[in-house]
Amino acid sequence: MGQRGRGAYGVVYRAVSVEAHDAETVALKLALHPGDARFAREAELLSRIRHPAIPRLLDHGHWQPRETLSFPWLVMDWVEGTPLYVWAQAQRPSSRQVLQLLARLARALEATHSAGGLHRDVKGDNVLVRREDAQPFLMDFGSGHHLGAATLTTQPLPPGTSEYRPPEAFRSIRRFSRRSAAAYAPGPTDDLFALGVTAYRLVTGKYPPLAHLENVDAWLWHPDELELWTARVFNRRCLPELSALVSRMLSPQPEARGSAREVAEALENAARSAGREADVPLFTGEEPRPAGLSPLPQHVTVQRPPRPRRWPWFAAASLAGTLALRAAGLLSASRFEEPATPQLAEQSAVRLLSESRFEAPATLQLAEQKESDEAKDGGTVAVGDTALTARVAPERTPSLWSPIAVELPPKPFPGQLRPNGNGRCTNKRQVAINGGCWTKLPVDLKECDEWDGFEYRGACYLPVLARPRPATSGPAARDDRP
Repeated sequence: MGQRGRGAYGVVYRAVSVEAHDAETVALKLALHPGDARFAREAELLSRIRHPAIPRLLDHGHWQPRETLSFPWLVMDWVEGTPLYVWAQAQRPSSRQVLQLLARLARALEATHSAGGLHRDVKGDNVLVRREDAQPFLMDFGSGHHLGAATLTTQPLPPGTSEYRPPEAFRSIRRFSRRSAAAYAPGPTDDLFALGVTAYRLVTGKYPPLAHLENVDAWLWHPDELELWTARVFNRRCLPELSALVSRMLSPQPEARGSAREVAEALENAARSAGREADVPLFTGEEPRPAGLSPLPQHVTVQRPPRPRRWPWFAAASLAGTLALRAAGLLSASRFEEPATPQLAEQSAVRLLSESRFEAPATLQLAEQKESDEAKDGGTVAVGDTALTARVAPERTPSLWSPIAVELPPKPFPGQLRPNGNGRCTNKRQVAINGGCWTKLPVDLKECDEWDGFEYRGACYLPVLARPRPATSGPAARDDRP
């Protein structure tokens, strides 16, 4: 009955059986690549799950147009629905409706985790809201995994979408590249974090700050800064209880997120006990279309601290290494994780250059690329974040993640706080070393590089950055870059 969707590895058709009379409409998902092992893994995972918010697996097999080719396929329940963020724009749900919707999705994750599985790509584009009764469905388990399943990639991060990854996943990249350790193994709390990102964008129309260590907004994940960008900060119509539960799912500490069952119960209780204010629509209909991470709202007058500049030799080495990898074709992923089109490959290369440590000014090309990526709900289709995984090169090629130094630099970074005339820092918790103020991290020395720290006398330290002073001749200056 026609093609209805296309991803990196499969195409979805709306179909009916030609043999059965009055057959129901089903979703037929056909692999784009012969013998794709993902389909067997997805079939096994779906066969273990029974939940009303997850389409049932009805059948699976292989289509052989020729003897030498075999394309796996799956048949599932057909869901006539609208992608989550599009539905929210059109329907303008209340806090209570969002609480109920998120609770249902959390129950779907509970069923998945109880079956020993993970979704690994929870996001708005993978949630459909049924038109007839506004019931949400968790879709597309093609990036999923389950206990006993074979590992199909050798990349440091599994398939997924970078905007929905938790901080601990990004921290693991350094461990993988520097120590040749095992790749990051996601758990149930990764799915809950992704649900939190989905909820945040559903309520605010924006992504939360990207947790990538090299992102310019990564400082917003510091515990003292989390209250600056809660859901309620961006949308005053959001119920405080809903905002708190979204923040819980987005907690930088995985254990603080709880289990899917605990989150579902908390969402359900909040929906039942909320007063009449929970029925106020979250949107007026005059808001701009959902976009990615936007500037802090007008009533928040905080400024980003300056990032410490890297030494010039490192900047040059990073850019040269990136260009060398591109020339050698090393930016493409493994054969199981390659982008579906040359356009995606080009986007990955652009994003890699934009995320390198090289302090180059932003360009119109990168700005346009960012807007294009945001329109695609993260810019990837469960391809394993090729822009990130491509940083890990073969052993003969120097890693782009090489540290600038193991020990503290001999002089302070630009923008770093300096000791006073007595040689002491203003805060008692700070230490004056080599002309700058530093904070000692309570982590094991072998984990120091994961926090972008520096080693000094057997301990790990971070530079203390000075906040820029607001202008005195006018309104407080504010960095409004996205």
